[in-house]
Amino acid sequence: MTDWTDIASFSVGGAMLLMMALGIVFSAVLPAIDRWSRRYFITLFSVLLLSVVVFFVDVIIYRFPEMMVAEKIIVFFEFMTVSVLMPMPIILLLHRCGEDIRHSPLFRVEMILWGVCFVLLSAAQFTDRFYYFTPELEFVRGPLFVLLPLPMLVTMILNIAGTVKRRKKLTKRYYFAIFVYLLPMTTALLFYLFNYLAIFIIFGMAMCALMMFGLILSENVQQFMRQQREIANQRASVMVLQMRPHFIYNTMMGIYYLCDQDAAKAKQVTLDFTAYLRKNFTAIASEDTIPFQDELEHTRAYLAVEQAQFEDALFVSFDTPHTMFRLPPLTLQPIVENAVKHGLQSSSDPIHISVVTKQTEHSSEIIVEDDGPGFDTVDDSEPHIALNNIRQRLAMMCKGELMITSRKGGGTSVKVTIPVSSW
Repeated sequence: MTDWTDIASFSVGGAMLLMMALGIVFSAVLPAIDRWSRRYFITLFSVLLLSVVVFFVDVIIYRFPEMMVAEKIIVFFEFMTVSVLMPMPIILLLHRCGEDIRHSPLFRVEMILWGVCFVLLSAAQFTDRFYYFTPELEFVRGPLFVLLPLPMLVTMILNIAGTVKRRKKLTKRYYFAIFVYLLPMTTALLFYLFNYLAIFIIFGMAMCALMMFGLILSENVQQFMRQQREIANQRASVMVLQMRPHFIYNTMMGIYYLCDQDAAKAKQVTLDFTAYLRKNFTAIASEDTIPFQDELEHTRAYLAVEQAQFEDALFVSFDTPHTMFRLPPLTLQPIVENAVKHGLQSSSDPIHISVVTKQTEHSSEIIVEDDGPGFDTVDDSEPHIALNNIRQRLAMMCKGELMITSRKGGGTSVKVTIPVSSW
């Protein structure tokens, strides 16, 4: 290898090392990328980074003929890192199309092809029919060399066919981004069948991966901005739903009459109502999730005000040993308020409400149950609108879920599930 090729190799390799390192950093820190995409691109850029490191080691070792064994090991790993990258586009494709990778026939076929590639590469270590090295460490292609990149090429062709088949399930930006990765790499592999120039394959993959990352990132940024606008709109909706004038009027009138009947109780209700309002205004202004303990205090303050007015008709129990998690503001309190309002308005019987928290292996759970008359979870009533509001904010702010079911014997059960990863 001449001096200028050495300089070119080290320059290209150094640039790729920097690009892959930046790709890993950006994938890890940018907030617009969802959790799955973050892991995917960190893995992709890490494998590409490893490929570049292996290439650098190869460039250094080939100068020393006495390191024949090390050179054979390095070339083995060059093939392996390149082959690992081939099925990765299909993982992204299947995920974006909502398909289960474990049950995908296409992914299974590509895993079989990767296995064939590994077997062939392993066999190449024991024969000169695939490739061999001269005493000067010059790489020489054998008559069976074409079999090594062939499974990789077939994998890329399957990736292209799978992408075209699923084009209607992808946004235009994602469809274009995946093709930006697939087409140049497939062309490079065709060239690779006749020329052993690993650096061009790795460089091509690195450039295409960065282009794909940029295109997908731009879509995620747009989606992130849309979500932020939706969250802002949801906060406005929360304000309207939570600050109900009749609740304020009823509370103030209750305090007015209590001042003559029970001054000490009137003072306590005033403190509870003040705490409720303070928590309400704080929650409305919050742009992020809050500790569950804060939401629990908000709920207790609300219930204290209601129980002062309906002390013989409203009974509440708390079993909340697990409080070390976060959730969107105004999640638990509106659920409890719906149970109170609907239960007291729809029946003259006392209503019992229980609030329970649980910690599972993968999530935190809040369960609010009442023995009231229940309500239709698919109508357009005020409780339904409020719970839909909570459901949307849970999904957007912490990937949580809200489920509503009817209890046996009457009443309603509302269950909130918040994944561990969002704490």
